[in-house]
Amino acid sequence: MDEAIKWLEKANADLTPELMTADFARDRLAKYARAEKLAAFGRTLLARKLDDAAEIARAAGTSLGKAKATVEAAAALGDAGETRDAFRKGDISLDQASEIAKAEQARPGSAAELLDLAGKESFHVLKDKARRVVSDAEQYKDLGPRQRAARSGRSYTGELGMVHINLALEPHVGAPIVNRAEAEAGRLRRTATKEGTVEPFERYLADAYAALLAGTAAGRPGRAEMVVVVSHEVAKRGWSEVKQGETCKIPGVGPVPPEKAKEIAADAFLTGVFYDGVDLRHLKRWTRNTPVEVRLALRLGEPPDFDGIRCADCGNRFGTQNDHVLPHVAKGPASTGNLEPRCRSCHDLKTAADRKAGKLRPPDGKPAPPGGKRAPPPRG
Repeated sequence: MDEAIKWLEKANADLTPELMTADFARDRLAKYARAEKLAAFGRTLLARKLDDAAEIARAAGTSLGKAKATVEAAAALGDAGETRDAFRKGDISLDQASEIAKAEQARPGSAAELLDLAGKESFHVLKDKARRVVSDAEQYKDLGPRQRAARSGRSYTGELGMVHINLALEPHVGAPIVNRAEAEAGRLRRTATKEGTVEPFERYLADAYAALLAGTAAGRPGRAEMVVVVSHEVAKRGWSEVKQGETCKIPGVGPVPPEKAKEIAADAFLTGVFYDGVDLRHLKRWTRNTPVEVRLALRLGEPPDFDGIRCADCGNRFGTQNDHVLPHVAKGPASTGNLEPRCRSCHDLKTAADRKAGKLRPPDGKPAPPGGKRAPPPRG
């Protein structure tokens, strides 16, 4: 250990990124990242031995909350042999190991899939998948009371005197609020775009939440504020339980108690989805407006999981839009086979790439006006 530290100190002393090529810098970055993962393994196992978050925080120079998370991760890794081995070899980070170990505890056998995902996707995609594994495995264990007891709210003042508000809401309470806020933020952004004063979407979202709390928001979104997917067997049994292989959840959010889903169903539009019968994903319509059936199919996600949607490029679930794979101006249909969810930044990047590749033009070869839209044909 002392020898390894000396070599790292020497590497730091000789580190001159401004003299490196980009490829050489990437190679050095990968080595530093692996060294950090290897060190994190030792620190985590020692944290299990000491079991003193305050002492660990002082030694590592981290917050007490981060030190407590390290102790919790050490405990979860105790019986997670496959995950522990990958962590020991420096293949995954402490954060990745912690999420995978907790998922393995909830559903034994899930580690292999998650370790494979960790090598291919960014951390937030792995975290989302791992937490859904835990959520799905525990949805049969007094979910309603546990969700109710887990609700919380706090506020504090940060930099510049900004007021930060943190809320933890039950899924059926929080999902409609988030959907309304995102719809209002989209409206504010469209208005700003027309006026030529576009800002990052997060700022419009802050304005939208403020408007909702003040009761000054423009109105409700044009689509359903919340969708709950419930297996027919659950409703048939009286909304009393959810058995293995059945579903009662909000796509993209997580499970809800069947009794709460029953309350929601009493005042909702009901739609039957038969994913082993007629496949709505074959439906096509050559218009810019997406048919209701296609919109519903897209929002639910792929059957049989119906796990909602995330950006096809970065995996983000926040603020996704339906993007035409083959641009609409090039006669791309509004079908599930030609629509992919993308977050705003990835959508903009793909549009720019399509424009550079000459894809934003109709089949007749005539260039489309700015924005990718063509003037309507003359009447007569």
